[in-house]
Amino acid sequence: MPGGPASRTAAPARNLAFSTIEGREKTVRAFVRHADAFPWAWSPQMLDEWMGDLRSVRGLKRSTLRNYQGSVRSFCSFITDPAYGWAATCEERFGTHPVQVVHEWNSAVHVEEAEADAGKRAFTHDELQAFFDYADDQVDKVRGRGRKGWLPAFRDAVLFKTAYAFGLRRNETRMLGTVDFGRNPDGPEFGDYGVLYVRHGKAKKGSPPKRRSVLTVWDWSAEILQQWNEEVRPHFATAGAGALWPSERSARVGFSQMNTRFAAYRDALGLDENLDFHSFRRSYVTHLIEDGWDARFVQVLLSPQRCVHDVQHEPGAGGDLCGGGGYLPPSTTQFPGRFDAGATGADARLAA
Repeated sequence: MPGGPASRTAAPARNLAFSTIEGREKTVRAFVRHADAFPWAWSPQMLDEWMGDLRSVRGLKRSTLRNYQGSVRSFCSFITDPAYGWAATCEERFGTHPVQVVHEWNSAVHVEEAEADAGKRAFTHDELQAFFDYADDQVDKVRGRGRKGWLPAFRDAVLFKTAYAFGLRRNETRMLGTVDFGRNPDGPEFGDYGVLYVRHGKAKKGSPPKRRSVLTVWDWSAEILQQWNEEVRPHFATAGAGALWPSERSARVGFSQMNTRFAAYRDALGLDENLDFHSFRRSYVTHLIEDGWDARFVQVLLSPQRCVHDVQHEPGAGGDLCGGGGYLPPSTTQFPGRFDAGATGADARLAA
């Protein structure tokens, strides 16, 4: 029954991403293996034992456990819904029927918007500089040995810098294309790289990827992107597909390549293991404020529809700003991942 034809038909009808459907199906099948029982024989106790094993033995994060519970809850809601007739069929064939095994009293409550590990944080300025310097050094070392690997090393160095320069998430960075840049009439010094048009922003459930525009704020970001697009990227055999970050064998770099390279550089430098790819995004807003950018500008630049939550606001400062935020003292403590790095248009640009 798990992942059956009816279940797979119902999920696309809700406009869920196929990756979401596949992930939920894997979760349900994992529960089946742990319970060693068919869905019509499931009980809340089986779920409790599975959750206990996942948390105490495997050490899964709270957010992961809650997502697992949500997947099993959704599946149980489907098989117990009279509209689909599974309960009646099971009662007729097996003398019993499936029930909902995930309830309020045995599942985690989603009370906080941000559920990231408290250890996750932004780079300090020194850490970020060391990371970028190390990435550049790898290009020189590989090229100096006469090896072909300097192209992927160069790509990854520019990719990491771009993720930081525009405050991008991992998938937003990976899915960029060469056509996703434009001019900013109020920032002619950036040339063709004054605005980044993100077409694959984080989507809400059942919705397509969210689009937004991010304005260029650092001169060096436009310079490295121009060099990459005009001088280096064309050397990839797969560059013709239009992806900003091609790999040697496919049109677009993969998540595993991005994660592996990031972890290798971080570990080689002995940096905190809590730093991850999303730390570029956390660092973006924090460093803008620390470098003296006007807090109102940062708020408008980053979040036209929502307050900025990735930095600590100084109590009582700037009460006219959304959430009571004002100028922020130097800090790398964040509530991760809850701002939209976007702007309403090119006229939102303000000089530092």
